Amino acid sequence: MSVASEDIPAEPETGVEGDLPEVDPSTTPAAPEPTPEPSEAVAGAEALKDAVAEQSMTVAKIIDRLDSWGFNLDDTRISVWSILVVVLVVLSVIVFARIFSRFAHYLLGKIDSLDASQRLLGEKLLTIAVWAFAILIGIDVLAIDLTALAVFSGAFGLAIGFGLQKTFGNLLAGIILLMDKSIKPGDVISVSDQSGREGFGQIRKIGIRAISVITRDRTEFLIPNETLMINQVVNWSYSSRDVRVKAPVGVSYGSDLDLVDKLLMQAALETPRILKHPAPRVNLMGFGDSSVDFEIRFWIDDPEEGLSNIRSDVYKRVWKLFHENNIEIPFPQRDINLRDSAQMEQLIAAIEQRSDKGS
Repeated sequence: MSVASEDIPAEPETGVEGDLPEVDPSTTPAAPEPTPEPSEAVAGAEALKDAVAEQSMTVAKIIDRLDSWGFNLDDTRISVWSILVVVLVVLSVIVFARIFSRFAHYLLGKIDSLDASQRLLGEKLLTIAVWAFAILIGIDVLAIDLTALAVFSGAFGLAIGFGLQKTFGNLLAGIILLMDKSIKPGDVISVSDQSGREGFGQIRKIGIRAISVITRDRTEFLIPNETLMINQVVNWSYSSRDVRVKAPVGVSYGSDLDLVDKLLMQAALETPRILKHPAPRVNLMGFGDSSVDFEIRFWIDDPEEGLSNIRSDVYKRVWKLFHENNIEIPFPQRDINLRDSAQMEQLIAAIEQRSDKGS
């Protein structure tokens, strides 16, 4: 059975322009252009701007004006507002780290069970932790993606390995010195200058890179921490602050040795800064070429005040007591032998003639 073609409804042709209404392009809304996403380096600034705009329209207008003053660098928008946010965050991180570092210093100072080295070690570790925490907070506020810095990790590692090798070595050396308590603020150590002369100095501060040592003439030495671990260091107050000082004295052979011993002991006992316990001691050291050699040995507990000055005070007292008791301090005496010569005979004759004329 055949079906007539007239019975089948014809499908509308969609490709004919006359079948569809014409659309005026001017009345058709243009598709919105994709808004470029803010760069990761200033994402924190954009988020802060949006948060402020929700609170105050006046402040939002000011921020928009600051944000309009800038330029685009590839996909990064650098404006006055983004720079201002970065500066404020950096300053906030510094202020936060300093305040909490001082607060940690105050708390550790209240703990009486810690000695000076343990307290300083705790301060340095807490300072490092506070600064690291503050930097991480700043990175989070600025919404910086750390994966973007992965490209520079290799170069940064090389920089640490070569350029900052000594810096990290001194940092670790300072922490180790504080942990084993071999060096601590207030200790008196021997310091040698560039000419090789040795002097005494007191440790004023142990820093991240070096320690500060002040000598008696107020010269401040900055000694790297690593140097103190490699070289030999004389610490006069490592286990005890008591230091023994020696003062040699010589008297003539005609002196009363018992009286000399008594006067030397009296000079030591009457000099300030010398400890009564342990008591001073006077030793007969030997018989020299022109003197009987004694030595005064005494103790002090403030080596940072100097050793030469206390020895000088003892010698001044000894000198006064010896003069009061007619004790002679010998000095070298030499015999001069003159050879006979024509010039010498002429000189002697001229002197004799002048003396005869004078008489």
